[in-house]
Amino acid sequence: MIDLKNLTIEKAHQSLSKGEYTVTELVNAYLEVIKEKNKEINAYLEIYNDIDNQIKKAEEMFKNGTATILTGIPMAVKDNILVKGHIASASSKILSNYKATYDSFVIKKLKIQCPIFIGRTNMDEFAMGSSTETSAYGVTRNPIDTTRVPGGSSGGSAAAVASDMALVALGTETCGSIRQPASFCGLVGLKPTYGAVSRSGIIAMGSSLDQVGTLGKTVDDVEILFNAINGYDPKDSTSVPDIQRESIGKKINKKIGIPRGFLKGEGIDKEVLENFEESCKKLKKAGYEVVDVELPSIGYSLAVYYIIMPAEVSSNLARYDGMRYGLSDDASKIFDVYAKSRGLGFGKEVRRRILLGTYILSHGYYDAYYNTAVKVRQIIKNELLAFFNDFDAFITPTVPFPPFKLGEKLNDPMAMYLSDIFSAPANLADLSSLSVPAGKTKDGLPLGLQFTAPYLREDILFTIGKDFEKLV
Repeated sequence: MIDLKNLTIEKAHQSLSKGEYTVTELVNAYLEVIKEKNKEINAYLEIYNDIDNQIKKAEEMFKNGTATILTGIPMAVKDNILVKGHIASASSKILSNYKATYDSFVIKKLKIQCPIFIGRTNMDEFAMGSSTETSAYGVTRNPIDTTRVPGGSSGGSAAAVASDMALVALGTETCGSIRQPASFCGLVGLKPTYGAVSRSGIIAMGSSLDQVGTLGKTVDDVEILFNAINGYDPKDSTSVPDIQRESIGKKINKKIGIPRGFLKGEGIDKEVLENFEESCKKLKKAGYEVVDVELPSIGYSLAVYYIIMPAEVSSNLARYDGMRYGLSDDASKIFDVYAKSRGLGFGKEVRRRILLGTYILSHGYYDAYYNTAVKVRQIIKNELLAFFNDFDAFITPTVPFPPFKLGEKLNDPMAMYLSDIFSAPANLADLSSLSVPAGKTKDGLPLGLQFTAPYLREDILFTIGKDFEKLV
């Protein structure tokens, strides 16, 4: 019997290399759990039909000595990441039958090492949500407490790993969509530097904010998967060139800032704050200098994000018009084709954000809202750039509250959007950020601690994350 609960990539690789079990046996162990649990949790929308072919290639690599650390490792893929020959629907009706004609950059890179892509995971429709309740294919439940949400929008990927239905998973972030479900499901979640991982082959939400990242049970697993997918891609104009990556220094000063003013807003749960203070004490015991700092501009991050993001959503989703691909509803006039196709194909939250974005970009409001938000975004970037001259990272809770009940915030968009308050600075400033498990509430619900580091300094996150991991 394979101990899936305590399995890591390194342990699995060693066992596969020694012949303690085969790739087939490892994958079958996960498929058995999927058969048992997925009907209730709804983490997977589809189990891929080419798993046997993938296993055959992986086992051949072990036989001929070309296997790498990720060969044969069972992995889940979020439903907005293109895998050639498989549906990528972004959990929306409008793309229900869209089959990818090419591999995304991250899948192409991973295929060299031949992990096992088990299937595509549920998500908030077009990544718009913080609970995986807006999917057109039903809600995903939190494996730790199935009456609660797993977070979003990468809730299916997080639930798959947390319930032992995958060893690791790929997710995407526009604002907290990896870190928040990682926190809610007791996992480690990485949002890399913007441009560190190519967005080629990712269904877009907000192009200046989107990023592919990784989910796992340990910092090591998240780091291994990140190292496999990062790299320059000429097909992505925002991809960071290799020469720029190589010029980044690797010094760590073990100095961390707490943006104390950022933690004084309303809506932050008492247990979350208590856990955060305990976490800060643990870091001090581990030899880190942890001090209060002033970062006044990041308090505007959430407001800025909810102007820039809907504007980009409005532009990006204009391509789904019922004419070129995706769902199409017949009508006698072309406008009616647009209206009926989009009305039937998009869910409530997606329509809400398209409307908000269209309003923000409309004549008379563009300067007042969008341009102002872009200027404030730059102020936030500049403030954080100056901060990182003296500090390795700043820390906050990952989310201001523990996992909430299914349906609790679904009809209150403002309460749902508050989930993103601590996530937004990293996305707006293109920074790397990591959520690690930090303990539990008195009711046994997971809590997360979030570290945000400078541009292209994921190494800092992995170092601090591993040090903190030993203390929890």
